[in-house]
Amino acid sequence: MFKFLKDKLKEAISGITKKVESDAETEAEPEVKTKVEEPEEITKIVPEKEEIKKSFFKKLHEKVILTKITKEKFEELFSDIELALLENNVANEIVERIRSELEKDLVDIPIKRNEVSSIIKSSFKKVLEDIISIEKIDIYKRIKESGKKPFVILFLGYNGVGKSLTVAKLAKFLKDKNLKVMLAAGDTFRAAGASQLAQYAEKVNVPVIKGKYGSDSCSIIFDTISSARARNYDVVIADTAGRIHNNQNLLNELKKINKVNNPDFNILVIDAMTGSDVVNQAEEFGKSVKIDALIITKSDTYEKGGALLSAVYILKKPILFLGTGQGFDDLNEYNKEEMIKNLGF
Repeated sequence: MFKFLKDKLKEAISGITKKVESDAETEAEPEVKTKVEEPEEITKIVPEKEEIKKSFFKKLHEKVILTKITKEKFEELFSDIELALLENNVANEIVERIRSELEKDLVDIPIKRNEVSSIIKSSFKKVLEDIISIEKIDIYKRIKESGKKPFVILFLGYNGVGKSLTVAKLAKFLKDKNLKVMLAAGDTFRAAGASQLAQYAEKVNVPVIKGKYGSDSCSIIFDTISSARARNYDVVIADTAGRIHNNQNLLNELKKINKVNNPDFNILVIDAMTGSDVVNQAEEFGKSVKIDALIITKSDTYEKGGALLSAVYILKKPILFLGTGQGFDDLNEYNKEEMIKNLGF
């Protein structure tokens, strides 16, 4: 994850550093280079130590040279970073945020020639940490502390994002923590929607309630909740049809499901490969129902990473898990520190 974005940022930062260091060397006044006099004991150094003496003054010289980056120069330099970010589906809001923070730390401030790279990286890390520092949610703890039986989780997402598989993954995750889980096959819009979830449910050994193709999704979820309550189940996870942003009937059905069944937690599943459209998808769902958290699928094959950062920053919603494969155990809990590390900071 983030490999392409990481490499592009590394390349851009390296390029900027070289440009600034080169400009600093060119602009340095001659007297600065000769201002420091050699101590007598170094002047009298024996010939075989000449290379050590040269190395000493070279390092001292590099520390003495200072440079200032003007606003105009900064804009020129930042264009490389901007291109790297936009190429990797990072939203404009994040690009502008990074531009603002770097400008504060770099423009019109005396900077030692050999500290440019570390200042840029430090600024980047500070911004990225802030962007992804959304409150983490422990879904197991949330369920236990709610005291509700069953605790109802509603899954949302477009067709093709891996929603049904992720429902089964979460069911196994909670089942492994000794919670009794029942599934509701609420995706009746697709002929294979309910049967697919039923197959997954069998493999993770949890019960599922489904209806016929085209039947009322809201009623199926309602019946599942009633059955789970009667049988003292801890959790109901309800799948829903993949919503298309211009399909008003599906959006109205989603509103109905929420009003009638009053779920305790709504999870939006997003395909990392979607790219910059991830934000538009989330905003469309947000117009119909409240979104409590995100699960990002296919993160193991997504080397750009910008869509994930964009979703977190713009939606201000926590990420519960990252889907990393087709196995039922391929569901990794979100880790902010790991993300920063994967970005190279």
